[in-house]
Amino acid sequence: MQHVSDFIGYIGHEKRYSLNTVQAYLRDLEQFFLYLKSIYDIDSATSISHLEIRSWLASLKENKLESKSINRKISTLKSFYKYLLKKELIESSPMSKIISPKNAKRLPAFVNERNMNVLLTEIYFPDDFTGQTERLIIELLYQTGMRRSELTGLTIHSFLPSQKAIKVLGKGNKERILPLLPELIESIQDYMKERDQLENTNHDFLLVLKNGKPLYAKYVYKVVHTYLSQTTTLSKRSPHVLRHTFATHLLNNGADLNAVKELLGHANLTATQIYTHNTIDKLKDIHKKAHPKP
Repeated sequence: MQHVSDFIGYIGHEKRYSLNTVQAYLRDLEQFFLYLKSIYDIDSATSISHLEIRSWLASLKENKLESKSINRKISTLKSFYKYLLKKELIESSPMSKIISPKNAKRLPAFVNERNMNVLLTEIYFPDDFTGQTERLIIELLYQTGMRRSELTGLTIHSFLPSQKAIKVLGKGNKERILPLLPELIESIQDYMKERDQLENTNHDFLLVLKNGKPLYAKYVYKVVHTYLSQTTTLSKRSPHVLRHTFATHLLNNGADLNAVKELLGHANLTATQIYTHNTIDKLKDIHKKAHPKP
């Protein structure tokens, strides 16, 4: 469908959305129009009403899709029809009568400090380049809070040892500088020496496999899941759990909320405030144990 192709080109090139975001938008729109074609025999984006949209959303709910996922699809449609309005292809948006379901509030899962200490000091990492890569993956995610996509996007030019920092490219292609502790700086420097001796490293990506090719997202997930499985009973053991762990540990140890917001690359403080619930729980526990009851 031409309108969808034009919209995808618009958000990818003009709005400069990340590749992952563009692909998610495309999947949502493809699913939506596939539903319209199969149920209503509609294949035009400009000839539907809020009724067909509500029907699709109801079908998603019947298939047990979570509110968070449904809201993302609603957001995709809102952006799409806002684009069609801007191009004067429709007179009004059918999304104006669509109400998003409320998300269930879930606290972010994180690894406690004792278990993270066990992971970094007691768990065995192979004494070879692969083990060196795996340890660096864990340490970078935990010590900087960067996203998995930011990790795999790191280049040799991202590393700024003179500034004791590393540069990442976040959502919306926004750059931010993250501080590094001395031990991590040394680890990266040692890693780069080993990396440069590999074949197939005629590219700028910092983290690579033993064959010299750049890391990919599923590999990072596998590494994190494997090592977290040795130290925690959490059901979620993804790279994002280490991002949650980074933020929670900082706040639990007195970090300023606005500073954590900047480190995480959040656009607003609301996204960061979810971590304060864990902090409050810790304060309640401290109060319960330390208060001199009469």
